[in-house]
Amino acid sequence: MSLLGTHDLLLFAATVFVLNATPGVDMALTVGATLRGGWRQGVAVVLGINLGCVFHTFAAAFGLAALLAASAEAFTVVKFLGAAYLLYVAWGMARAGLRPALAADEPRVPPTFGRGVWQGLLTNALNPKVALFYLALLPQFIDADAPHKTLAFVFLGLWFVVQGGLFSLALVLLTALARHLPARRALGRVLNLSGAGLFTFLAVRLALAERH
Repeated sequence: MSLLGTHDLLLFAATVFVLNATPGVDMALTVGATLRGGWRQGVAVVLGINLGCVFHTFAAAFGLAALLAASAEAFTVVKFLGAAYLLYVAWGMARAGLRPALAADEPRVPPTFGRGVWQGLLTNALNPKVALFYLALLPQFIDADAPHKTLAFVFLGLWFVVQGGLFSLALVLLTALARHLPARRALGRVLNLSGAGLFTFLAVRLALAERH
């Protein structure tokens, strides 16, 4: 199956599915946001993550990812910004996990939709490894003699966004259903603290990452 100068699209779809199903920053952020704020907050984070993927698609197609691959200074700046933001997210999750449970009649302030979108966008867009991943993966599915390689690159990137978005929305639905389990509060506390640890680890790993 080929389209717009691409090839092996069924293999590409299978690769994208495996990548989406592999636990990582985006999955942890989506699950945590849905448990804390419900399906609307989960959808907001998914929207932000996908906007970040759109950014990386066009960045890679038009050369910004190549700049990160070639410039040690640019890569270092972006990776430390990303690591700092991951630590910020980890701190927020740790505070949520350690906060005493609210009384039944105590008012709760739900997170805003816009904040969820912004959190998802920054978490994804400030990760230079995502840009380099796009630069490494997508060209493997573009014909060497494709007449419009940039168009083919954008097509594959947007395919990745749409398929990943549908997977993440299904994850939001399953997580939203889990919010109604009897042990939801304890589960949310455990996931927040686990997420804080995971995001701290990912921030350190990103800060120590080297270009490949």
